[in-house]
Order: sequence, then C-alpha cells, then structure tokens
Amino acid sequence: MQLIFQQLGVLFVGAIPTAALFIVLVLAYQFLVLQPLTAALTKRKQLTTGAMEAAQKAVAEAEAKTGEYAERLRLARGEAQKIREQRLKQWTAERDTVLEAARKKAVEKVRQARAELETEIATARAVIEASAADLAAQAVRVVLPIAAGGSR
Repeated sequence: MQLIFQQLGVLFVGAIPTAALFIVLVLAYQFLVLQPLTAALTKRKQLTTGAMEAAQKAVAEAEAKTGEYAERLRLARGEAQKIREQRLKQWTAERDTVLEAARKKAVEKVRQARAELETEIATARAVIEASAADLAAQAVRVVLPIAAGGSR
C-alpha cells in the first residue's frame, strides 16, 4: 500500500505542472475570452433591445402623428364643407335677389305697359266717340240724302 501511495505521490508531483498550466489556461480563458465575449454579448443585447424599443417608440409616435393628421384632415374637410355650404347659400341668396329684382322690373314693365295701353284705349275711345257724331251724320246723309237736305 505504501508503494501505491508513493506512486500516487509521484503522479501528483508530476501532475502539478499540468494542473498549474490548466489553471493558468482557465484563468487566461476567463480574462481574455469569456469576459470580453460576455461583455460584447451583453452590450449587443442592450443595443438590440434599445433599438427595438426605439423602433417601437417611433412606430407609436408615427401612429400618433397619423391619428393627429387624420383628425386635422377631418377637421379641414369639415371646414371646407362649411365654407362650401356658406358660399352656396350666399350664391343662392344673390340669385334669389337678382330674380326678385327681375320679377319686380317685369311686373313694373307690365304695369307701365297696361297703363300705356289703358291710356291709348281711352284716347281711342275719345276719338271714336268724338268722330261718332260726324260718322252718324254722314251715314244719315248717305242713307237719307233728300230728307237730310242733301242733293243727289
């Protein structure tokens, strides 16, 4: 058994440089590879997460602006519709005013024409009535020439 312990002791003493080299390699791997790699992966994850959050925020802002622009557009269309209706009412009122003025002028012209016609009728009646006596006298002279004292 002592021989086994001696052989084990020799093995352990011979394995010390290998174990020390292994420990140095593990520590070197830890400091030279693993820590920088972990830091780079963490930084990359933070940047990716930050970029995704920024993209989500930008999308949310874009949607908010789109909603705002849609609301502004709806309001502008409503305002344009109101202005259009006001102009249409104004044009209708102007047309009605012009039509009423034209109707009044037409009625006035008709009234004047009737008055002139009435005047002409009265004048014609007066002329006819004035000449009726002369015509009657002439008719009597033609029909009754001797009785009227006329000679034929």
